[in-house]
Amino acid sequence: MKNSSLAKRSLRAVLILAGATLILAGCSRPSTVGYQGYLEGDFIYVAAPLAGQLETLAVTKGSRITAGTTLFTLEHANELAAQRQAAEQFRAARARLADAQKGSRPSELATLTARLDQARAAAELSQLDLNRQKNLYDTRVVAEADFDRARLTHERNTRAIEELTAQLATAQLGGRTDALTAAEAEVSAARAAKEKTDWAVAQKTQSAARDALVYDTLYRAGEFVAAGNPVVSLLPPENIKVRFFVPEAEFAALTAGAAVRININGRPAPLTARISYLSPQPEYTPPILYNRENRAKLVFMIEAVFNDPSATRDLHPGQPVDVALAK
Repeated sequence: MKNSSLAKRSLRAVLILAGATLILAGCSRPSTVGYQGYLEGDFIYVAAPLAGQLETLAVTKGSRITAGTTLFTLEHANELAAQRQAAEQFRAARARLADAQKGSRPSELATLTARLDQARAAAELSQLDLNRQKNLYDTRVVAEADFDRARLTHERNTRAIEELTAQLATAQLGGRTDALTAAEAEVSAARAAKEKTDWAVAQKTQSAARDALVYDTLYRAGEFVAAGNPVVSLLPPENIKVRFFVPEAEFAALTAGAAVRININGRPAPLTARISYLSPQPEYTPPILYNRENRAKLVFMIEAVFNDPSATRDLHPGQPVDVALAK
């Protein structure tokens, strides 16, 4: 009986010791092995700077597209008409400038050249007549009036040569400097108007700038889209990031560029990432003074980007993750 009583006392002592150990273990604060967070995406909202009815929506929600894929097209009949008009006005302005630079037409130049040849022939004939009249006048055969008539006729023919020579040179010069400057300015203005209409037509069709997931489509074909309103939202793989929160006591130990491991349910191995942003403001601030007890409630948001953007292809914003600091 004595041995049995001693055995019961020993067993009771062991149970009390084990219970105390469990109570102490339960009261101790578990060590932090990671932080909770979620995936976030920086979306690209594709819009046209001009308004119009949605003519074609070329992509579907949830599809993956490559850079250069056409996303949507707005109706652009008015822009096409303005483009054709600007193109014709530009062509007309260039033609007027070229015409001003060329001077008179070939047929007009040929006419002036022929008249100049006639004037030279007349001047040569009048020179011969003047020489004869001078000889006769010197020998007193003809009157002074006949000599004066021959002299003035030759002078008139000589002036005609000078006049026609000047007219031909002017006709070959083309337009005056001021007229050419005005024509060149007209061409520049027409070119700018054409470029503006070309831009307007191009803006009515929008394409993807990079490989991405079509996260959402915000309009249907046939609906009117106001200028600047996004029609499609895209999510490139490199725009997926991790957002998690750390307590105030551990925030100071983290720095931008620090490596972290991202654990996601369904993936056998964690993904590697690096901290890209640390928020300077706490996410939760009690409306009282910061004493030691309340400071423990402060958490700070931190963002991290994946080292390999291709690994995020099958990830989606909103997925919960566990973040641990890389050792």
